[in-house]
Amino acid sequence: MKSSVQISTLQNGIRVVSENFPHSGTVALGAWVAAGGRCETEKNNGISHFLEHMAFKGTTTRTAKQIAEEIERVGGYLNAYTAREETAYYAHLLKEDLAVGVEILSDILISPTFCAEELERERGVILQEIGRAQDSPDSIVFDHLQQTAYPNQPMGRSILGPQSVVSSLSVQDLRVYRDHFYRGPHFVFSAAGNVDHDILVQLVSKAFPSLPAAPSGHTLDPARYQGGVLADTRPLEQVHITFGVEGVAFSDPDYYVSALFDAILGTGMSSRLFQEVREKRGLVYSVHSFHSSYKDSGLFGIYAGTGEEKCEELIKVVRDECHKMAEGVRDEEMQRARAQFKSSLLMAAESPSAVCMRNAEHLLIYDRIIPREEMIAQAEAVTSQQIARFSERLFQNKALTLAVVGPVKENTAQHLAALFQSA
Repeated sequence: MKSSVQISTLQNGIRVVSENFPHSGTVALGAWVAAGGRCETEKNNGISHFLEHMAFKGTTTRTAKQIAEEIERVGGYLNAYTAREETAYYAHLLKEDLAVGVEILSDILISPTFCAEELERERGVILQEIGRAQDSPDSIVFDHLQQTAYPNQPMGRSILGPQSVVSSLSVQDLRVYRDHFYRGPHFVFSAAGNVDHDILVQLVSKAFPSLPAAPSGHTLDPARYQGGVLADTRPLEQVHITFGVEGVAFSDPDYYVSALFDAILGTGMSSRLFQEVREKRGLVYSVHSFHSSYKDSGLFGIYAGTGEEKCEELIKVVRDECHKMAEGVRDEEMQRARAQFKSSLLMAAESPSAVCMRNAEHLLIYDRIIPREEMIAQAEAVTSQQIARFSERLFQNKALTLAVVGPVKENTAQHLAALFQSA
């Protein structure tokens, strides 16, 4: 029986992956490029995101308006995102419009004009986006956390970039960056839905012939977690607090342990943090944990927003809940975490867009598609003893990162960090 997941590699190095949903009326597709914030220098920080924006601002055959009209004429959707280790350009269309989607994605990636007038207009849009992020304390605090955890290196820099750098990026800068990183071996073209793999391969092969077959030769700077304290003092009603420790990379043996640990500690309304911090004590409106993995590092963190007068109590309660994880977790907590992991995976499996993204990211990260059954088995094999050991790995004698935005000064932030690390 023919597998629903198929992978082919074109002569120029592009990997094409498809997963067939024979009863779907739509297809999700996109191009993922192994080039993101980690590929940038201090002098061009934000260029990956700028390049993503400019892809939609006109090509040699279409204006920006024509790009939007053509995709929407067939009822489709077109978008993109920039992350630390990749940039993605994707679409979702009716199954009969697969060729339209491939051709438009090819056009915006291969033939952008980088018109000077459009560049200046989009520069203004991005500067507004940066300004909006700066004005959103519950958003910018995560950039502060990343910057403090990984200081003075690509891993710690903002994906949007600073206004000073974005204001100076030129058409030539964009062309040089694109020509260096947008090469066949760095591309994964993924599709999921009602799609024939052989037809997809033919379309992609025809649409992307000009991508260079040689890789860029670029090597990522190793991620160096350091930690520290950052206070962004502002006259706000709430203090937005994030703190984190070094987590695990995608390839780490504890990756699935980390996922279940996160679920038990701080994901969902039944999690320990939500129940203890919000439900029992009413210290916050929002509290949750998160784990971000990368190729060679990771960050495990917690976010909470509270009043200035409640910061110390909040830190103590969160600290105690983190340390209690090392004492063991109940069977029902393990069962609930496994169920959450399994259900999120299987629910995503019913979405062509989610499957399209997952398959592309797996090829970029692991050079293979990890079967859902394998991921579920890995999660179900995690034991309460592993959760306890992982807690010790995270919090015992580890450098802490603390970033706060609100009416808190540097010395107070230092005090809160010391409080979290106290016994």
